[in-house]
Amino acid sequence: MLSNSAPTIDSFSAAGPRRSVLWIGSTTGLELGLARAGVGAQADVTDAESLQAALTLAGTAGVPEITPVFAVLASDRPGRFSTTDILALSRAWPLMPIVSVATSLVDGRRRSGPQIPGIEEVPWHDLAGRSNWWLAAFETGLPSSLGLPAATRREERLLESMTGLRSRGGAAMAGSPCMPHLQPVEVSVAAPRRDDLEGLCDLLTLCGHTVVHRQLGRPRLDEPATAVVWDACDLTAPDIEWLRLLSANRPRLFIVILESFPRGDTSQAAIRAGAAAILGRPVALEALAGTLLPARAHLPSQPGRPSQPGHAGLGEADHRR
Repeated sequence: MLSNSAPTIDSFSAAGPRRSVLWIGSTTGLELGLARAGVGAQADVTDAESLQAALTLAGTAGVPEITPVFAVLASDRPGRFSTTDILALSRAWPLMPIVSVATSLVDGRRRSGPQIPGIEEVPWHDLAGRSNWWLAAFETGLPSSLGLPAATRREERLLESMTGLRSRGGAAMAGSPCMPHLQPVEVSVAAPRRDDLEGLCDLLTLCGHTVVHRQLGRPRLDEPATAVVWDACDLTAPDIEWLRLLSANRPRLFIVILESFPRGDTSQAAIRAGAAAILGRPVALEALAGTLLPARAHLPSQPGRPSQPGHAGLGEADHRR
């Protein structure tokens, strides 16, 4: 078992110290490796190669105890963990939420629905963003979807996320000592279709951010905002080149890409080209909110022109690909 404690430039804590997360299972493969690195940027991750190795951390003599905020069961293929394993883990840490993560296309299995009975499976590309939100909510005692039953419907998870977001804003305005005021991030949004563009703007407004520019197609190279959320649908080689140009023009721009079926190779290429994160479509509210938390730590000293949500217009000629 290894524990990483060195923060990276992408790490951001809403309040309090870095918390512990227990990672059980594989980190083999590009997708699981990217997911593990994303969580490690936000928390002190303790790795256990197997469930048996993880159970030795529950207080056995000679081994320091850890109190994880949650545990991640990581598998490079289905069938690595059983119900018996889950029960043993729950006995060791009775109150610890457990989620699972796996690569997107393993042995042709489905990408939706719980793979382990009673355990929610989080898409590998959403894990970093959602864990960032879970950790921030844990620090402030606000609701999140972490710990909800695996069979909870998508609508119910959305309502729980909205409750946490609204409570977070109320606590900040009330001057809670455990909830510092979080400055809204000015965001530009780009999407290929008008409906997708409007829906994404609504989600960002719900997250408390300010949409300063909307663009049909690719984002423009002189984006005025602190962050860009770009719904690329299917990330192609020309998109990667455009991303590289955008990143070169605006080195401090926080770029989030949405893709229909994120894969490890395309995600790594996008990150190398300048993207801060890759999320799946349709995007989960918690994943989007958690992914943009680090953007608040990179706000420029002179933010872009002020604007209010709902008042940003479309790009000059609605540029399309």
